[in-house]
Amino acid sequence: MLQTLKDTVTLANQVEIPGVGIGVFQVDDLQTPAVVRAGIEAGYRLIDTAQIYQNEHGTGLGIKAGLAATGLARQALFVTSKVWNTYLTYDETIAAFEKSLAQLDLAYLDLYLIHWPGTQGDAAFKASWQALEDLYDQGKIRAIGVSNFAQIHLEKLFEYARVKPVLNQIEFHPQLNQTTLLAYLAQHDIKAQAWSPLMQGRLFGHPVLVKLAAKHHKSEAQIILRWIMQHDVLLITKSVSAQRLSDNAAIFDFILDETEMAALDTLGGEVRVGPNPVSFNFGR
Repeated sequence: MLQTLKDTVTLANQVEIPGVGIGVFQVDDLQTPAVVRAGIEAGYRLIDTAQIYQNEHGTGLGIKAGLAATGLARQALFVTSKVWNTYLTYDETIAAFEKSLAQLDLAYLDLYLIHWPGTQGDAAFKASWQALEDLYDQGKIRAIGVSNFAQIHLEKLFEYARVKPVLNQIEFHPQLNQTTLLAYLAQHDIKAQAWSPLMQGRLFGHPVLVKLAAKHHKSEAQIILRWIMQHDVLLITKSVSAQRLSDNAAIFDFILDETEMAALDTLGGEVRVGPNPVSFNFGR
């Protein structure tokens, strides 16, 4: 179990990844530098962006500012980006990666993901995965993985992957607890990482959350984030507020007991804030 914001877990390829990070989805590129710097100063060591977010340049500026402010070396941070679904040929993926690296102004990425699987069978991501494998072999990426892949997509990927994904970034929160998928990922030594862990605030006010927040003297957001962490799922949190970034990190000084975890588990179902990856296609 993670004890601090800077604690890491070991991926299948032995690379260490921080258990909790900050994401910059829907953060304007001009605002991103300040957000990323504030996150680093607050103790976050994982920064998550993507080609489609159109803020990799700002993310890179924030990384440089955060490193300068804290005196940390680049190696202290774990930086993730993702290739978008309109760039999934082999050459397009290579070009997208190189552009992301240039925008971030970094020499390497710690993790690079295929953002969505699409619905075109293995043709949707086979060439792209082969490009990721080659970039990994060349040492330009420390680890490779996927995002929003269901079991059906992973089964297809396993048919030809030379290098297995070490992480799957998925929508995960108390109303989408993905029990079956988590078991499958654990079976294959693939870490799950939650995006939209707070369900964009839609769950706030639920009686179970309100009760637990009052009992533990924590916010409803902190209760949800703690629930996710106790499920051994990695976390990507997001806020443009420095105070909320700090608040989201204050989840290491209390524990939800089995009864409380079960109460949150019962809120589960198939309520999504994003598309269902099995049926939704961001392809060409």
